Amino acid sequence: MSASRLDTQLAAELADIAAAGLTRRRRVLDSPAGRIARVDGQEVLNFASNDYLGLAGNAEIAQALADGALRWGAGSGASHLVSGHLTPHDQLENEIAAFTGFERALTFSTGYLANLAVTPTLAGRGDAVFADKLNHASLIDAMQLAKANGAEVQRYPHNDVAALERQLAASNAARKVIVTDAVFSMDGDLAPLPLIFELAERHDAWLVIDDAHGFGVLGRHGEGSLAHFNLPALPRILLMGTLGKAAGVGGAFVAGSAIAIDYLLNKGRSYIFTTAAPPAIACALSKSLHIIRDGDALRANLMARIAQLRDGLAGKPLLPSATAIQPYIVGDNEAAVALSKALWERGLWVPAIRPPTVPKGTARLRISVSAAHTAGDIDHLLSALKELA
Repeated sequence: MSASRLDTQLAAELADIAAAGLTRRRRVLDSPAGRIARVDGQEVLNFASNDYLGLAGNAEIAQALADGALRWGAGSGASHLVSGHLTPHDQLENEIAAFTGFERALTFSTGYLANLAVTPTLAGRGDAVFADKLNHASLIDAMQLAKANGAEVQRYPHNDVAALERQLAASNAARKVIVTDAVFSMDGDLAPLPLIFELAERHDAWLVIDDAHGFGVLGRHGEGSLAHFNLPALPRILLMGTLGKAAGVGGAFVAGSAIAIDYLLNKGRSYIFTTAAPPAIACALSKSLHIIRDGDALRANLMARIAQLRDGLAGKPLLPSATAIQPYIVGDNEAAVALSKALWERGLWVPAIRPPTVPKGTARLRISVSAAHTAGDIDHLLSALKELA
């Protein structure tokens, strides 16, 4: 098959995507990530970012990154298990373990890689995975890899603990692995972790939790969703958290028991076969972790802005979310895109989220609130939404 014919096939698929109103485009920022974004010479209020604590542009973290690069160089040079595990990596892992209450932690370059390391490593032939239907794409791909390894895979309706219990009770798998987001990235709601943890205890299952959107935000000092629910860091739990959202930098971690982390270190393919992140990133994240720990005022402002938004949109099609992710349901794909565009023209960046990221018929605006937002910012958004929707 010629190269031109190959391109023609792809072009036909792209045309189908466009016809369904699902074409995606990137915007290029001419400014650092933050409350205000400059795109194509226009400044807009940014309600699109996952920078929940406003730390992506923090000067202290940027300085720690620069100092780390000068001290440790631009790159790690190898994978962690060859010669790429430097002192800043090791220090950061120890700090994350202490902060989350687990015995050990491993760091990864992305949350996607972290999730790909866990479920397929724990579950293979003779084992079973039980996953929430609204889990993030990275957890879904991890589940599919486990299936390819011979594991049985079952998905339960979103947050349906009774359905999960029935699946667990009916399973004779040698090893059972429950996989769930803690905060669901498109709905903003929390998994009922205490109830799921009880099931994991009762059925002697592993509990894998993706806390990408809870770490840094929830819990007394930002420790995440386990702390929010006062759940202990017990050995059957493997906790994944990302470090490019509330932490403001990049990367991810998996925390767990010493045995479980050593098992992932020795068998997790997406940990073993990839170059370690630059050590300067670890230096920046150590600084970020200190700011998160002392960030009560940041979290208080974030919660105040979330409450202000929800109060202002009472009676509107806003999903019931108490987190920084506030989904405003539109329904139709083109209508969601049109509303997002109209907000953009008013200086507000609020992205439209469409299938397959969310179920058909539930296209929405995903409003991301940050501790960097002011009361005036929220008022501006509320006024525009009341005018347009």
